[in-house]
Amino acid sequence: MNHYLFVHFRETTSPEGEQVYFALSRDGFTWTALNDGKPILWAYYGDKGVRDMTIVRDRNTGRFHIFATDLSLSYGMRGRYAHSWANIRRHGSKALAHWQSDDLLHWTEEELIPLGDEDFGCLWAPDVLWDGENGEYLLHWSSAHRSNDYGPMAIYASRTKDFKTFSKPEMLYRKPDGPVIDSAMYEENGKYYLFLKSEHTPANLILVRGDHAHGPFERVSAFDEAMSVLESGLYEAPTAVKLDDGRWCLFIDFYGARGAAQGYVPFVATSLEKADFVRSDAAFSFPYGFKHGTILTITPEEYERMMAHDYSDMPDLR
Repeated sequence: MNHYLFVHFRETTSPEGEQVYFALSRDGFTWTALNDGKPILWAYYGDKGVRDMTIVRDRNTGRFHIFATDLSLSYGMRGRYAHSWANIRRHGSKALAHWQSDDLLHWTEEELIPLGDEDFGCLWAPDVLWDGENGEYLLHWSSAHRSNDYGPMAIYASRTKDFKTFSKPEMLYRKPDGPVIDSAMYEENGKYYLFLKSEHTPANLILVRGDHAHGPFERVSAFDEAMSVLESGLYEAPTAVKLDDGRWCLFIDFYGARGAAQGYVPFVATSLEKADFVRSDAAFSFPYGFKHGTILTITPEEYERMMAHDYSDMPDLR
């Protein structure tokens, strides 16, 4: 039986919210925060804050990798970005924050991986997919780019086999009639499903599907119908996990409120192919509002080890 680790951040107006938090679940529905709801990992470099985490288990080495957006609104929005999202989008970090671990308990210090060059704006919201067809990992994110004068954002990707060397980024997906951000990709029955936040037309979540991890992709109309129940312009950051019974849980980050009232809302579907997602708030329990993150399937032994760990020994170098 699989258990689950949710890696995320918290929406606070102080710097501790924009750090790395862990929560665990036995079933994907009821979640428990680790370390008494305090950060597990701290960002000390770059913007000194991180958002939009993803985590992956390297199938070749068993090593765990966390990637995150190098961005602190607590510090940066008040400082270097002068209260301007446009400044962040164009002049934000060209690197992704990165941590590594062999056991999910002991982690390397944060490092910054400069995947973007001078042509990129900020690198937002990384996600990682195993591309079995090509035997490598696809690390993808959203960015503005010089090629369209830093206009509507698109999804870019870099490939790696070892999380040490990365290919030159290439465009993975651009929506022809508007910007997209917050990509999350999953494979089901040989098809690749890419969840995205569309900024307009529609201002909602969309799902596209392809025969290959690198595309091309086509819209999944059934998902448009499922998301039509959402109020436009208030949801982002999709992340999903497949449960033991074959169903998919999709979590969508609600940002249409202030502060701690923000967080993930859950949907359940029988398959990605059907995309028949139904909002299912009553079936889930969260200790607080999880913000943009990713779920990793873990073993019962890993779950018990993490639950029993004393996180007070985590270094705090602030």
